[in-house]
Amino acid sequence: MIAIIKQESQDVHPLARFVTIEAVARLLNIEATRIKEIRLWRHMILVVAQGLSRFVSYADIPPILGVEPPTEAEMITWRKRWRKLKQKYAPDFWLKFYIRKFNQSSSLEDLRNWGQLIALIKFAFSEADIQALRISYLKKRGMGYGV
Repeated sequence: MIAIIKQESQDVHPLARFVTIEAVARLLNIEATRIKEIRLWRHMILVVAQGLSRFVSYADIPPILGVEPPTEAEMITWRKRWRKLKQKYAPDFWLKFYIRKFNQSSSLEDLRNWGQLIALIKFAFSEADIQALRISYLKKRGMGYGV
């Protein structure tokens, strides 16, 4: 099954550029193949999957490469969301998401770009999470990429 992402509102939420099937699947802790469609509404995301229909906040989705980097206002939006959830840092799945992105990097440049994004949003992670990300990054970088 191929999931589709639909823009349901004329007003595009600024964080909509970070919405990917992979990120939503990780957030909901389901296989990406279960997702049928993702509907981007003005203030919420509706995820329709096999046996599941759930509203998700844009502020739960981690930033990605390939789009404009997060702004200061968006960083404030994330902090407000975490405060509302009585958390100091990003949800646990963000750490797993970025470690996976490091491991999926097919070039040293790609890996560096992910590392630069993490450096931009490192406020989102505890010191232990930063250390885990650093270890994952260095492990992947140590693979050499033929350099």
